[in-house]
Amino acid sequence: MQTVRLIHGKHHRVLEGHPWVYKTELEQQYALPPGEMVRVVDYKNRFLGVGYYNSNSQIAVRLMSFNEEEINYDWLKNKIERANLYRQRVVANTDSYRLIYGEADQIPGLIVDRFGDYLVLQSLTFGIEKLKPLIVEALMEVIKPKGIYERSDVQVREKEGLPLVTGLLAGEVPELVIINENGFKFSVNIKEGHKTGYFLDQRENRLALKPFVSGKTVLDCFCHTGAFSVYAAGFGAREVIGVDISAEAITRAQENAVLNGFNDRIYFIEANCFDYLRELEREKAKFDVVILDPPAFTKSKKALEGALRGYKEINLRALKLLKEDGILVTSSCSYHLTEELFWEVIADAALDAKKRVRIIEARRQAKDHPMLLSSPETYYLKYFILQVIS
Repeated sequence: MQTVRLIHGKHHRVLEGHPWVYKTELEQQYALPPGEMVRVVDYKNRFLGVGYYNSNSQIAVRLMSFNEEEINYDWLKNKIERANLYRQRVVANTDSYRLIYGEADQIPGLIVDRFGDYLVLQSLTFGIEKLKPLIVEALMEVIKPKGIYERSDVQVREKEGLPLVTGLLAGEVPELVIINENGFKFSVNIKEGHKTGYFLDQRENRLALKPFVSGKTVLDCFCHTGAFSVYAAGFGAREVIGVDISAEAITRAQENAVLNGFNDRIYFIEANCFDYLRELEREKAKFDVVILDPPAFTKSKKALEGALRGYKEINLRALKLLKEDGILVTSSCSYHLTEELFWEVIADAALDAKKRVRIIEARRQAKDHPMLLSSPETYYLKYFILQVIS
């Protein structure tokens, strides 16, 4: 195994347990095939860890182990078994969850979601691409799914020098799978839905709606396939309006409303949420609860300024639509928008909306998306429940 060396005189987060080594942190660029396993040492040749190397990526090495050991089938099987055991401890009342969450499960670059009897795999890096046959074999042995489908159609692969791919990896996988979550049913399009087909990271946060929606009118913006809308109706909401720009998502949302018997109380609208919020404000519409669960407005630090404007606008307009004592449920899945910055955005929106707001609860991503203490990048989802008090 080739050895790569860190440059002297620079602070390296890897010394504190972070699993990434950037190109600029290495003593030199190494002529190695993408995805090649390497040993990482400091400038004094002291061993730090084992990972895979890719000179095409700004993240040159992603560490898989801080021990001097071989990354082979048995190693991968052990990590999958441990990840599965952890989910058995922390996940309840559902047959669907994130089974492997990259760095937090010590397999950087790999995402595996479970939907009932089926798995959806995302290979995000060259190192995982080379290990993929072993990973699929280990998943079939440990989890024993009926099938594994690949959804490696994400732009981050291009930075690794990889094409976007989808397709069957093992067994058989239907296009649509009905999953069970906290007493509700959802139709998930594994093969063509957004990302892996369904947002599992908000599962626990959706339950937090329960005390606030009974008998209320609810506006669910960026509703995707209608999960928050279904939960709201299931918890007794009088009327729910779900809005999303995607026709495919709205179709699936309508199916989910029917699937749960709530189609008489949930109305879905295909529209741009920014435009629709402005229209509702002009009409002086009012709601008891507004839910904001937008996609990530920024994928990089460079785009943060524009994203801040977007987050402020939707929160400002949502606050204006709320009745007195109304509830705002707002979230951000943008890693670059920190929790502190998100608070500032909401505070600015409240000030401009001339609303006094109190904080009921602050939450994060579900426990099947654990956060690695040494890697702040694994913490991305912020979710707040707020109340307008005047």
